[in-house]
Amino acid sequence: MSAGAVRPRAEAVALILLRTLVGWHFLYEGLYKLALPGWSRAGAPLAEWSARAYLEGASGPLAPVFTALAGPALLPWVDRAVPILLVLVGLSLMLGLCTQAGAWGALGLLSVFYLASIPTAGVPQPSTEGAYLIVSKTLIEWAAVLLVLVCRTGELAGLDLLRHRRAAVRNTAARSVQVR
Repeated sequence: MSAGAVRPRAEAVALILLRTLVGWHFLYEGLYKLALPGWSRAGAPLAEWSARAYLEGASGPLAPVFTALAGPALLPWVDRAVPILLVLVGLSLMLGLCTQAGAWGALGLLSVFYLASIPTAGVPQPSTEGAYLIVSKTLIEWAAVLLVLVCRTGELAGLDLLRHRRAAVRNTAARSVQVR
C-alpha cells in the first residue's frame, strides 16, 4: 500500500475522531446539566444547574445582552435550552447524523460562549485552568468544529453516510425499473 493510499484514510480517521470527541464534550456537558440536581460523592445534594452566574459574569462585547438573558423572564428558557442544544449537537456529531447542522449548531453555541467572555487579561483568572489571551479552549474547539464542518465528515462515516448510501441504492433501483 502506498503512502498516498494511507494518508486519506488516516485523515478520515483523524477527522472522525475529532468529530466524535467534540461531540462527546457537547453531549456530556448537556447531560450533566440536565442531570442536576444530583448528589456529590460525599452524599450531599448538588445545586440545580443555571446559566445565571455565567451570563451575569459576561465580559465580552455583548455583555449587556447576556446580562439581560439572566433576567427572571428569560433565564428559565435559557436554562432549559442550553443543555438540550448541547445534547442535540453532541448526538449529531457523535453519531454523524445531520452532521452539517450539528456542526453549525456547535459553531453557534461556541461563538456565543466565546463572545460572552473573550479572554483579554492574559493572566490566570479565578475558576479557570490557565492564562488565556484572546485564544481560549473555546476558540480552539470552535476551530476544530469548523474543520469538521468544512471537511463534511458526515460523508466519511456515520449515519449520514449510511442514509446517503441507502438513498443512492433506492435511486439506482428506481432508475433501473424505469429503464425496463
